[in-house]
Order: sequence, then C-alpha cells, then structure tokens
Amino acid sequence: MAEEKANESTATREVEKAPIEPLRMPTVEEIRGQDIWNNCVVRSVASGVMGGGLGLMMGLFLGALDNPVMQDQMTGRQQFIYTAKQMGSRSWGSAKAFAVMGFVFSAAECVVEKARAKHDTTNTVVAGCVTGGALSAKGGPKAACVGCAGFATFSVLIEKFLDRHD
Repeated sequence: MAEEKANESTATREVEKAPIEPLRMPTVEEIRGQDIWNNCVVRSVASGVMGGGLGLMMGLFLGALDNPVMQDQMTGRQQFIYTAKQMGSRSWGSAKAFAVMGFVFSAAECVVEKARAKHDTTNTVVAGCVTGGALSAKGGPKAACVGCAGFATFSVLIEKFLDRHD
C-alpha cells in the first residue's frame, strides 16, 4: 500500500514537472519558406544540385584511387598529372549522373505526392521506378524494366532504413 502511494506521488510529480507548451503558430516567413520548398521545381533543382555535389565528391575520391597502368615507367610528375586528369573526368561524369538521378527522382516523387495528396512509401516506389526506368531506358525495354524494379527496391530499402514514413 505504501509502495502504491509512493509510485502515485512519483507519477504525479513527473506530470507536474513536464509543462505543456502552447501551440505556436508559424510566422509569415516560415509559411513562405514552406511554400517555396513545396514547389516541385525548386525541390527538384535543389536535389539535382545536391546530387551533382555528391557525385563530384565521389568522383574526386574514386579518381584519386586510380593507378596508372604504366606506373613503374612514369615519373612522379606524370603520375600526378595522370591522377589529376582521372579525378577530373571521373568527378565530372559522376556529378552529371548523380545530378540527373537526384533531379528525376525528386521530380517524380513530388509530382506523385501532389497528385495522390499523400506522403507515403508508394510515392517512393513510383519515383524509384520512374528514375530507374529513365536512367536505363537506353538499354531497351528489358533494361528499363530491370532498372525500374531495382531502383524502386533500393528506394524502398533506403526509405525503411531512414524510417521517413510511419
């Protein structure tokens, strides 16, 4: 009996300690910022730019790891020039690929989300399918289907890993 009263008084104190904060209405600037970010064009361009930056960094890193085939016969300066050229070409190619990937995925997800008026995993599946299909369309219909399925699966796995939707 004494334990129950002690537990009740502890619970009462915890409730008293946590003050309830009043709801705060967003400011005009916050509403404008949300309206701008909810624009599909703005969101897609921002994702394309961020994807390009990621591709640039990855290209620089992976280009630096390339070893020249004739490494034994090259001077230090020649190796440096070769590595710099590899880094430049790799970073430019990766930047373009990731920029397109980010732009297409974000645009597809935003358009599907606006059309469905829902924010859930289905949007991610459709956006992944559109992106994978579009990026692999040059290989023909079979490649587009495989790209669609692969990118959609990868997108859902990332979505579940990040746990964006409940």
